[in-house]
Amino acid sequence: MKPVEPPSCKSSSAIIFIGRNSRGDWVAQEQNGLFGGLFVNRAQAMKYALFENGDHPATIVLTSNIVELDMHRIAQSSPQTVEADESSRPARAA
Repeated sequence: MKPVEPPSCKSSSAIIFIGRNSRGDWVAQEQNGLFGGLFVNRAQAMKYALFENGDHPATIVLTSNIVELDMHRIAQSSPQTVEADESSRPARAA
């Protein structure tokens, strides 16, 4: 059995934004930039967010805005988001 790391979030009140970045990848980012990651699909981003926030789904925000993961920034009040429009998302094959 491999060891499990404890959640990064000490408080269940941390808001986690889940959305797509400008390349179409799924992003989960804590509102103050304390933790986050890139994911292959929304389900994996949700699973990560729930683990990190102690299984509190009410603190997860799914957004249609562009969410750019930035792990080098100093903690801020909200992650970088950009209003999404149809031309900003890459075309995907069906």
